[in-house]
Amino acid sequence: MGFFKLTIRDVPIDRKTVLVRVDYNLPLNKKGEIDDDLRIKASLPTLQYLLDHHCKIVIISHLGRPEGHDKSQSLAPVATRLQQLIAAPVTFVDDCIGDVALQGVKQAPAGSIVMLENLRFYKEEEANDAAFAAKLAKASGARYFVQDGFGVVHRAHASTEAITHCIPSVAGLLIEREYQIITEAMERPARPLVAVLGGAKISDKITVIERFVSVADKIIIGGAMANTFLAYKGHSVGLSKVETGQDEILDRIYMAAQQKVGNAVDDFIVLPSDVAVGKELAATTKRRVVGVDCIEDGEGSFDVGDISIQRMVDELASAKTVIWNGTMGVAEYPAFSHGSARLALALATQPQTTSIIGGGDTADFVLKWDGHEGASFSHISTGGGASLELMSGKKLPGIESLLNAHK
Repeated sequence: MGFFKLTIRDVPIDRKTVLVRVDYNLPLNKKGEIDDDLRIKASLPTLQYLLDHHCKIVIISHLGRPEGHDKSQSLAPVATRLQQLIAAPVTFVDDCIGDVALQGVKQAPAGSIVMLENLRFYKEEEANDAAFAAKLAKASGARYFVQDGFGVVHRAHASTEAITHCIPSVAGLLIEREYQIITEAMERPARPLVAVLGGAKISDKITVIERFVSVADKIIIGGAMANTFLAYKGHSVGLSKVETGQDEILDRIYMAAQQKVGNAVDDFIVLPSDVAVGKELAATTKRRVVGVDCIEDGEGSFDVGDISIQRMVDELASAKTVIWNGTMGVAEYPAFSHGSARLALALATQPQTTSIIGGGDTADFVLKWDGHEGASFSHISTGGGASLELMSGKKLPGIESLLNAHK
């Protein structure tokens, strides 16, 4: 299926200076070191294409949620990691606008990469400020703007929307790939299509759950989200994390499901029948598996149970497409990572199944579990919120604002 926006393949970029928005908002460990460089590696095809066309590349990104110019949130370590991964000189400049940035770009040779400092050191970035976008464009001296930060295109910020009014703007190869894979899976999936949804909040995923009721052949619910479903169905869930005030939304979801599958709703929206519980969430907490009607008042549910895990694996065995967003439990604790690990194993050992992993915590877990940089899966998305909104059918401002492809 064709992409509806122009990409770097469609414009004369040879020997031009190009401003590239990436998403290098990487998870850092307690020492401030990069914990996972998936997003850097995902951007390399675009950067290499531009280098092959003798471009000077100016990279912009954000990192974290700094309050002003917080050097603990500097992109300097990211520039160092990029230099290790790509065969081109990478220069870091400690501002993203003004004369420092302008001179840093000017002094860089053709065929090199300049990474500017964290965009969110300026509050104007998230405000989608047109004057700030113009300063970014001026400092870069770029002939084209390339949007390749899939993790940020669901937001209208200065570096995703306002900038496109300053410089001719096209998509990078990562944006094109993410959009096409996710859209194809939602609109023309190989069937059966099974959606596996976890994480904590229903409210964050209302629209995507409703979309899956429409397009999926089966929906499997896990994670803390399952607690809210179970409480809605009348189960006592003890100290489990439950999102209150969701009954009206769940009424709507179940009504739509019933209209689709009739009395087979509980076979269409699959909830855990057993869960792994503990009295507190701690590294020393032992995993204890009980039926969903046997959770004690002083216990919380932190993972799906063994019977539920086996049913989930059995459901996936015949799936041709699986979209997974949200871990099945509190997977950062080994005792409560069983459901997520078994799900990952099932998908990794089913090469006949197209497996699409949503971004955020799910991608982080899968990459640590895999040991092959995600190669065991068809696609690991670099965008959490962006992938959810795209699956929901929403338009993404950072893509919509790019130049349209010719029909």
